[in-house]
Amino acid sequence: MPQEVRDRLISLERAEGSVAVVGSMNADYTVTARRLPEPGETVRGGALRILPGGKGANQASAAARLGANVCIYGAVGNDPNADFLLGELDAAGVDTSEILRTEGATGTTVITVDANGENTIVYSPGANGKVSAGYVQSHRDALADASVLGLCLESPMTTVIAAAEAAHADGVTVLLNESPFLPELPHELVTSTDILLVNEHEAAQLLELDEPDGGDWSGCDWDDVVSRIADYGFERAIVTLGDQGSVVIENYRWYRVDVAKVPAKDTTGCGDAFMGTVLSGLAAGYSLLESAQMASYVAGYAATRLGAQASFGSAADVLAYFSA
Repeated sequence: MPQEVRDRLISLERAEGSVAVVGSMNADYTVTARRLPEPGETVRGGALRILPGGKGANQASAAARLGANVCIYGAVGNDPNADFLLGELDAAGVDTSEILRTEGATGTTVITVDANGENTIVYSPGANGKVSAGYVQSHRDALADASVLGLCLESPMTTVIAAAEAAHADGVTVLLNESPFLPELPHELVTSTDILLVNEHEAAQLLELDEPDGGDWSGCDWDDVVSRIADYGFERAIVTLGDQGSVVIENYRWYRVDVAKVPAKDTTGCGDAFMGTVLSGLAAGYSLLESAQMASYVAGYAATRLGAQASFGSAADVLAYFSA
């Protein structure tokens, strides 16, 4: 790990900026198997584990564990999973005081992880679907105090748009993770988003790109990608490329960020660890490129452990792992 990245990670705990996340909280029902099943097929798996998840909660947890001041906005149900998820977020250092408690089930996901760390995920929104635009408006003053707002698409679209518009109008940097993927984003969301974060498959679908044979993105015409993203409405973006690193796009230029090479056990939470780190970096005043460089190592550390939030570490954990 380069010394400048180490220094940035260490400094996150002293940062004065803050992170707001409007997003989902789920209980992840996770089972490992030698391989993922084909359609209609049953495969034998290991023991079932119930782990804390939800893209919003994951991103908030990752940021807080790195030392950022983080508040999450969203909803849980009135079932045992709600208390479990709130307890995990509290333990990570996330402010959960504004979370809405509703009748019914908390959000859940069913996840299968194979021997190579690849996964399949099925999402049931539960209480996440009850987070309204009115709820966001009632917290507008608090959101305006944040340095950066993190959003994904596991909340209702009207809610995501309301959060983006309010934060953007109040001068808060809005970072959108377009996941779960939508082939077309509402114009209001695009114009209120400062930074787009997508993986390579999402970028290919959104921008109508042909994915390279064999998944090797090294020969991609990134100047063309920059142009297409700008035409879509984004001047700043990050495209994550799995084990090939990521590409940061800013000021009509692109920059390659190397991956942190690790023996992956489970990639379930890596994207959220990456996003949470970028949120932390931006809140601390680092550039998008500097934040992505930190995120490569934090996500790499997460890949060496099982689960989403359960795989996240503090800055000290990440530094110790890559020092060893």
